[in-house]
Amino acid sequence: MRIEDCPVKSAIDVIGGKWKPLILRELKDGPRRFGELRRAIPGVRHKVLTEQLRQLEGADIVTRRVYGEKVLQSEYRLSSYGETLRPALNALAVWGAAHLEHVAVLS
Repeated sequence: MRIEDCPVKSAIDVIGGKWKPLILRELKDGPRRFGELRRAIPGVRHKVLTEQLRQLEGADIVTRRVYGEKVLQSEYRLSSYGETLRPALNALAVWGAAHLEHVAVLS
């Protein structure tokens, strides 16, 4: 199999990186406003969060809703297509918890 045809690479190209998995973790529990995401993900810069959300939006993983009259606010949520990631995100969380235990035993 060529690397370009690898399904794991395809998935990582869309949801991989330092911040996207954490964004998806937050959106897995329901819609979040931009400020809520920023507070929930310590260390992420405003510009980087904006870029990552736009990339996820471009991949149809996340949808953005703008509302408000005087002060515009953005709300992000998993799209219906993004919802199909829920089982994979749950499986990653289970594996991550087991990995933390494994590492603790090694220490």
